[in-house]
Amino acid sequence: MQLFSFFKNTFLHPLQEFIHDSRSIGIILLSTTALSLFLVNLSATSNWYQSIWHFSFDGTESHHIHIGFLFLPNSVLTVINDFLMAIFFFLAGMEIKRELAHGELSSFKQSLLPVVAAIGGMIVPAIIYSQFNKGTPFMSGWAVPMATDIAFTLGVASLLGKRIPLALKVFITALAIIDDLGAIVVIALFYGGQLQLLYLILAACIMGILWFLNKKKISFGWYNWILGILLWYAMYNSGIHATIAGVLFAFMIPENKLTTLEMKFHSPVYFLIMPLFALANTAIVFPINSLQSINTTYSWGILFGLLVGKPLGIVGACFFVIKNKFSDLPIGTNWYQVIGAGILAAIGFTMSIFLSTLAFANHQEQDIAKIAVLITSLLAIIIGYIWFVLPKNDTGLQEQS
Repeated sequence: MQLFSFFKNTFLHPLQEFIHDSRSIGIILLSTTALSLFLVNLSATSNWYQSIWHFSFDGTESHHIHIGFLFLPNSVLTVINDFLMAIFFFLAGMEIKRELAHGELSSFKQSLLPVVAAIGGMIVPAIIYSQFNKGTPFMSGWAVPMATDIAFTLGVASLLGKRIPLALKVFITALAIIDDLGAIVVIALFYGGQLQLLYLILAACIMGILWFLNKKKISFGWYNWILGILLWYAMYNSGIHATIAGVLFAFMIPENKLTTLEMKFHSPVYFLIMPLFALANTAIVFPINSLQSINTTYSWGILFGLLVGKPLGIVGACFFVIKNKFSDLPIGTNWYQVIGAGILAAIGFTMSIFLSTLAFANHQEQDIAKIAVLITSLLAIIIGYIWFVLPKNDTGLQEQS
């Protein structure tokens, strides 16, 4: 009994506190990224480490493996990016649905400012990227700098403590959630393959069954999970990216189950799936002439799109809405802090890396894009943190709502 009490107090309690600390997600992702970059660039472990993620189940380079009549992912990396990330999007979808039903996005007045800010924060980075890459083969990467990493952004915000007012944290959260929704729409519309009508019909039928179960208030059970897996399989083979199934399934979850399921999925997603995603997708071998290699139009498009376009789009959209008296600044905040929120939103990381894997077919281009995302996200973390920590002159900036 004493041994168990010692184990509980020494290991379990600190571990539980760490897991429930919003800063821990960012720490875990930074640590796994650093570990991945170290192992893949160390000559003794590089080949072994890369072979883990690119291991093919049938020994071929085919995207699918055929098991009877089934078509399934054919590598560890594909399982992570197409299946496990669907679970991440399932959690994101539940968060979006909850906010739309009862949270900051539940009314027009509440949602207007973060919605318009998020739209501005997606459009301006895409325009800046496009200006760098107009007339080049790299235009397909226009969506990469649109994304905000909600875990990192909120993690840094938590590290800043009382320097960020509660209302501004709520604004950043709502903005990041809408940003996720925007990324989901972009993936569904622009980053799929050739559409397969039969599988799309199957997906639509499954959604119809889930809607019917929800409409008739039939209790959520094992059959919903079976239908969710079938929905993923249909989407995986439909030509629309498989991760969209996670969002669609989330929107079919009864409202009274959202909070419970979010709590159940939070730790596995952020402390297992996301670290695996970071380990697998940041296995980037730095070229010998690294600085020359990343001196590309799409690298600069990503860097300026995120680091300049995000704050410019968010703050510009907020200024337009508030200047025209459609909304007010979050309570207790000023323009200096809103600019800081725009800088923190430039932390692209997870979603930008994920979009890089979809936007560029060539592995070398994917790696260079990922390096640009990592550098930019690190700069956004440093600049954003310094922005809030340094003493500021509120004169001319203090516009309370």
